[in-house]
Amino acid sequence: MGQGAAVEAAIGRLCERMGDRLSRNASVRETHSHGEDAYPRQLADAVLFCESTDDVAFALWICSELGAAVIPFGAGTSLEGHITPVQGGIVLDLSRMQRVLAVNAADMDCRVEAGVTRQRLNQELRDQGLFFSVDPGGEATIGGMCATRASGTNTIRYGTIRDNVLSLQVVTPSGAIVETGRRVRKSAMGYDLTSLFIGSEGTLGVVTEVQLKLHGIPETSEVVLCQFDRLNDAVDCVLMILQQGLIVARAELLDEVQMAASIAYSGLQDLSCLATIIFEFSGSIAMTQESVAVARAIAAEAGATVVRHSKSAADNAVLWKARHHALWAAKALRPDHQPMITDAIVPISNLPAAVAAARNEVEASGLTAPILGHVGDGNFHTIILVPPVSDGWLRARRLDEAIVHHALGLGGSASGEHGVGLGKREFLVQQFGASGIDLMRSLKTGLDPKGIMNPGKLFLN
Repeated sequence: MGQGAAVEAAIGRLCERMGDRLSRNASVRETHSHGEDAYPRQLADAVLFCESTDDVAFALWICSELGAAVIPFGAGTSLEGHITPVQGGIVLDLSRMQRVLAVNAADMDCRVEAGVTRQRLNQELRDQGLFFSVDPGGEATIGGMCATRASGTNTIRYGTIRDNVLSLQVVTPSGAIVETGRRVRKSAMGYDLTSLFIGSEGTLGVVTEVQLKLHGIPETSEVVLCQFDRLNDAVDCVLMILQQGLIVARAELLDEVQMAASIAYSGLQDLSCLATIIFEFSGSIAMTQESVAVARAIAAEAGATVVRHSKSAADNAVLWKARHHALWAAKALRPDHQPMITDAIVPISNLPAAVAAARNEVEASGLTAPILGHVGDGNFHTIILVPPVSDGWLRARRLDEAIVHHALGLGGSASGEHGVGLGKREFLVQQFGASGIDLMRSLKTGLDPKGIMNPGKLFLN
């Protein structure tokens, strides 16, 4: 049976059980044809809105039996073409699976369905003095964050999603429901199935429930914003502060181009268009005050021309506007351009060289591309604004590739948090070699012998 016939047969079987929760509406399919990326949009044949793990299991069983392609979908916020249905098929939308199933305050963990967003989870946790730490930005779902191995601004202190998941409930391509672990903080039993599925980008199965680690809400948080005449001085300042052993919650970089955009977009006229680092320190009042004092002294020594210190939550929010609204601010620089967000990471000691190389490549390209990132862990981004001309996409891709090649040459990775999807497939071999790719393919074939799970992703062919 060909793919088209297999999909049509699967749609017919699913309609019998799911009724109007399976949609072939053109606008629904278009909404599910892309993420927040610049890759060409492609329509699936149908979208199925799942409301339980049993729904997912039934859908995968049917699609496996018939050989129909399946694309898991959370909130559509991914950035590397992960959810584009490049071969058509059936999208499984998990956004209706929004229950917080259990909160164990004494153990500082919780269990949620895959469609719960981090914002909604933290709203429910706030009154218990707990929070979920992984903050990739946007309205990402927990299941989607697991699929793409998300991280974000809090990684330097609390780790990535991988570090904050205790176990997963996963539906395999055959429709089997698997628990990958227990609520315990460590286990030495068998293969690490939890880590296998985190970052698998919907190519091995569908995450339906997640057991998460939680953290106590800090007593206080204070922000120190430092501005520098030279971008390299800003990056060097981060390294100096980290080497002092200070407990930094966040360390975010914005170059002068991004700051100019953020000042205009967010109304921050009291700041300067200079390379900027925003530090956040949190914990007890005494510990935070001591960290802030040391950080301010180091920033001055590193050449900061502006140092602002904020103590209140309201003032913190004002200073963080520059970073939280960075993408929208960059887009406002060139409203007729489409953003392409690069993602590279290097060992922290090589960060100054990587950022300098990225700046040189941007200038050589002639494109507008602000630089920003989570420099506390060596991860940085460039928002390439793709001009609406015939070769605009090609020029942007070449710039992205050049930045990644520099990062790989410095011992880094082609992606720190965005994942592979469609955009980073060519770099997978460079990082892992042919033997590493063969091993990945054997895992894929063993779990998904018919190749129905998110086809066309991760591997070039």
